[in-house]
Amino acid sequence: MARVSQEHLDARRRQILDGAARCFARNGFHGTSMQDVLKEVGLSAGAVYRYFSGKEDIIAAITEETFAVIRGAFEEAARMTPPPTPDALLSRVLGGVLSGQVHGLERRVFAALVVQLWSETLRDERLAVLLDEGYATMRVAWGKLVDAYRAVGILSSDVPGDHVARTMIATAQGFIAQEALFGDVRPEVLENGLCGLMSITPQKIS
Repeated sequence: MARVSQEHLDARRRQILDGAARCFARNGFHGTSMQDVLKEVGLSAGAVYRYFSGKEDIIAAITEETFAVIRGAFEEAARMTPPPTPDALLSRVLGGVLSGQVHGLERRVFAALVVQLWSETLRDERLAVLLDEGYATMRVAWGKLVDAYRAVGILSSDVPGDHVARTMIATAQGFIAQEALFGDVRPEVLENGLCGLMSITPQKIS
């Protein structure tokens, strides 16, 4: 029997994940059956179960991969020297993440899939652990970025770095949620809006 190459195995796994992602984005996790996935990817049950034990295993794999893509994009941006300001950085990273490169999905469809994944973590402990790990890693990456901002003198030291990191992550999450719900949320809108907010002069409240 001819030995199957690793490239073939990787390509088949990719085929399954991308097809399942399209199904989940279209019909939701609970509205999609394994039969739907099999029909989408054009493979037999035996071929799919060689890679995944079932639908929950596929969902976990898509969750892990999706969160890793988003986390990796921010970690890469955080290593840039000099670091882009938050408005430019968020616009650049989210524009790339939503560019249709993940699972081959259109940006709004991919954003909707991400929101579904977030929702699913509320009921699935395995997915919740993946989300918690990714969130913790992103907070560390953003904390380093805050240190870089302070090193070049564009951010004061009177606000804890973790507070800034969590706020920027929340901004990114909000952008993705807006794209999922309403569509046509362009990166330049986010950049211009953040730039405007960053220009506000803090006022003392008497």
